[in-house]
Amino acid sequence: MKQTGIKPDGASLTELGFSGNENVQWNLSPASLIEETIRLGQGSLNDCGALMVDTGEFTGRSPKDKFTVEDSITKDTVWWGDVNFPFSPDKFKALRKKMTEYATGKTVYVHDAFVCADPVYRLKVRVITETPWANLFASNLFLRPTAEELKTFKPEWHIICLPGYRADAKQDGTRQHNFTMLNFTDKQILIGGSYYTGEIKKSVFTLLNYTLPLQKGVLSMHCSANIGKDGDTAIFFGLSGTGKTTLSADPQRGLIGDDEHGWSDTSIFNFEGGCYAKCVNLTKEKEPQIYDAIRFGTILENVRCFDNTKKVDYDNISVTENTRAAYPIHYIDNAVEPSVGGIPKNIFFLTCDAYGVLPPISKLTVPQAMYHFISGYTAKIAGTEMGVTEPQLTFSACFGKAFLPLHPIQYAELLGKKLEKHSVNVWLVNTGWTGGPYGVGSRMKLSYTRAMITAALNGSLEKVKFETLPVFNMQMPTSCPDVPAEILNPRNTWQDKDAYDTKANDLAQSFNKNFEQYANRANAEVLEAAPKATVNA
Repeated sequence: MKQTGIKPDGASLTELGFSGNENVQWNLSPASLIEETIRLGQGSLNDCGALMVDTGEFTGRSPKDKFTVEDSITKDTVWWGDVNFPFSPDKFKALRKKMTEYATGKTVYVHDAFVCADPVYRLKVRVITETPWANLFASNLFLRPTAEELKTFKPEWHIICLPGYRADAKQDGTRQHNFTMLNFTDKQILIGGSYYTGEIKKSVFTLLNYTLPLQKGVLSMHCSANIGKDGDTAIFFGLSGTGKTTLSADPQRGLIGDDEHGWSDTSIFNFEGGCYAKCVNLTKEKEPQIYDAIRFGTILENVRCFDNTKKVDYDNISVTENTRAAYPIHYIDNAVEPSVGGIPKNIFFLTCDAYGVLPPISKLTVPQAMYHFISGYTAKIAGTEMGVTEPQLTFSACFGKAFLPLHPIQYAELLGKKLEKHSVNVWLVNTGWTGGPYGVGSRMKLSYTRAMITAALNGSLEKVKFETLPVFNMQMPTSCPDVPAEILNPRNTWQDKDAYDTKANDLAQSFNKNFEQYANRANAEVLEAAPKATVNA
């Protein structure tokens, strides 16, 4: 295969330990990477022209196999524990040497990219991959330099992704054969043993979650963001199943980004240049923007087609429920470029409360916002995962605990400062149950949730009266345009008011128990913002 991409002036991989450049393909076009993937038998096109690939053994991230090198930079700054596992510098260097030796004689693909859409915080990343489609993934997900910018590109970070290299756990110091490793001193990331491309995406998110808050005073966030016609920015936080993608996809508002953002002194900016969307049960009716983005240039992971066709059956989860589509952000018709907005006026914490306790919308004080940000609450619903037959409480700090190199309190304190400085409205929106818990009540109507978010965005809720929800002490509007007033107070929707009080108390106790792990670093105002549960006798 002839080299047809752009090689930056003086670029080389020898400094990383690769033996030479004769088998390096530099910055190939998406079409060339697709052609190479098909030539190698690693993928095929569907009826819309999207590239279908399988990621093999791993169809999702492996959080227990993500390590951070413990050295003078990270020793006293990283939040070590059940999220961040330490790795020695010497073992990191030995592992990198084994990986580059493994690559000897093999073709590797290089994609040079930017991350962070605000030029003030832009970072240059060089992604080196074993497969051409992983290189295409990097091209789709990160910000794409111009041909002129590529000529003088000098990377600040390197990602070496060689899934065919399987670690020897005993010799290499890993847990098993797959691994993702971040080294903040060498500014390198190693990925091996797993072809799942989400490891590339989330390793970059993790590095930004460390460097931006600690070094730049920028709050890194696991959220979506959009912008109105008048330039008003809104942010949506929420775990899987809460409606984050659906509710932030508003045809009346431009999409800044769907997953990862920074909040600086002057802007909200997307970290990425693309989207990595779930496509299980995807239909044009439910999510037309994602559906229409699946075309030539898009990567579809672990999907299956209807028999004897190239038409994808998005309901088919025979490989995994975590089927994904990776595409450039400009494949979304209302995406704004550059992916930057102003300081937000409204922030939405989305939760699917399967217990029917929380209001469909409530306004939070700054300490309450910090408390609920640290908590990151939702409930997994029966039927959404194998083995889940009853709703399961889920807490994920800052709505993305798995990607936090720093203590959650550090992100919450930065959030609190920004909320105070800019007088931002923070709303807790329950997209879950009303009229009773799962199995008794019913799911909140999407049309009502959209109406409440619209009312918050256009200022309508600033003109109505509020009342206080006992136990959780949240302020609930007593009326909202296009929403029945009787559903705004959750207790009023329950036939058995005593049963509601009991369930509210139980949920409050769960919140408080979860928060115990963070309490020693939280200030008095945040601790006071906790729900006031009555201890069971």
